Amino acid sequence: MTAHRSRLIAVAVAWLLLAGLAACTPTPSTDTTPAPETTKTPAADTPAARGAVATGRYPDLFAEAGYDRKEVDARIQASFQQLFHGDPATQAIYYEDGRNERGPLAYIHDINSGDVRSEGMSYGMMIAVQLDRKAEFDAIWNWAMTHMYHADPKHPAHGYFAWSMRTDGVANDEMPAPDGEEYFITALYFAAERWGDGEGIYAYRAQADRLLTDVLHREAITGKTLRGEMTAGDLFDHEAKMVRFTPDLDNAAHTDASYHLPAFYEVWARVGPQADRAFWSEAAQASRDYFAKAAHPQTALTPDYGNFDGTPWAAPWRPESADFRYDAWRSAMNWSVDWSWWAADPRQVEMSNRLQAFFEAQGMADYQSLYTLDGKPLGGGQTTGLVATNAVASLAADHPRRLAFVRALWEHPVPSGQQRYYDGMLYMMALLHCSGEFRAWLPAAEGGQKNR
Repeated sequence: MTAHRSRLIAVAVAWLLLAGLAACTPTPSTDTTPAPETTKTPAADTPAARGAVATGRYPDLFAEAGYDRKEVDARIQASFQQLFHGDPATQAIYYEDGRNERGPLAYIHDINSGDVRSEGMSYGMMIAVQLDRKAEFDAIWNWAMTHMYHADPKHPAHGYFAWSMRTDGVANDEMPAPDGEEYFITALYFAAERWGDGEGIYAYRAQADRLLTDVLHREAITGKTLRGEMTAGDLFDHEAKMVRFTPDLDNAAHTDASYHLPAFYEVWARVGPQADRAFWSEAAQASRDYFAKAAHPQTALTPDYGNFDGTPWAAPWRPESADFRYDAWRSAMNWSVDWSWWAADPRQVEMSNRLQAFFEAQGMADYQSLYTLDGKPLGGGQTTGLVATNAVASLAADHPRRLAFVRALWEHPVPSGQQRYYDGMLYMMALLHCSGEFRAWLPAAEGGQKNR
């Protein structure tokens, strides 16, 4: 920790000196590429005033890599069209599922696993709000509230969403995976700002407030589940100020690095229930500190599951969770988006540089998807999902190699076939992040600016 603090202080002082000499941008100081034009005005001078949320200038990494904006926009639209409205047998992961009294229903299907996951549903809503696709957003949200949400106050998962469902709406596992709740909440806040509130479940802000209150304050409930009697509580540890791996009390004292979303917690600290805003600000910093501890000192790889002190956790039912695997692909994306939006922790720049240096050394066309934390390959081949998240790491990296990872993403086609769910979701979000089109939709009064 001492070394991390010393490096943070040194980098922070250097940053402040640079800030006095030139206007800051949301990209690292070595980046001289002009930011995309914007009609937004910077927020007042705050600790996060250098980030994209305050300035309104979201980095366009594709432009820096030399790609034409019209070509980028066309790629984004074609990718959305394929993943949401393409051939249902080989391309689509979005499936319409009739309608109820609240309107159309649709789900995001994990083709390979054969289920519907809160993770994918919430990703689908986030993608839809970023692309101004209200119909798809509302249909996914309607399906989630109709089939996944637990309204029974006696159920241990009351107030949360079942993380895995069959496509007919029957639960495979009733308990939540907290990243689903985190993306649902943030997507709802963005929808309220972008489209305004409707009624019932489409009163987006009220729905987000209710979910966020349960995430932090829900009392422990003991009751029957498909896995027998369980006791579950809130989704965040109040002492560690970190997201739990699960609210199930038997495993609640652990976490998952890829569930840490400090960029979102900063949003909640501005638009969430007033009484909890200080907690979410502290949670953002706790997650930044967690990443600095969990990322390996040579590779910056994080484990799938971890303890609150930053050490890996080999879950009894899944000992390989101490390695860098499928969940952990998202860790660098999470800390890099936090840097891009809020510019609050210079350690994130160094971590992205370290991570990309490791993968570059493995061979840009040859690096694998699974590793021990110290960098021993465990196979898996090269997957589009990891290529995508490594490209998003370029939002924080400031070494010239960063653009090679952006170009690698561009060279990959839209995922199709059996693995198109996870690869496709990460690919779609990476296109938005790397093009500057994944934005925090916030009102000016809450530290951002109108994104209209």
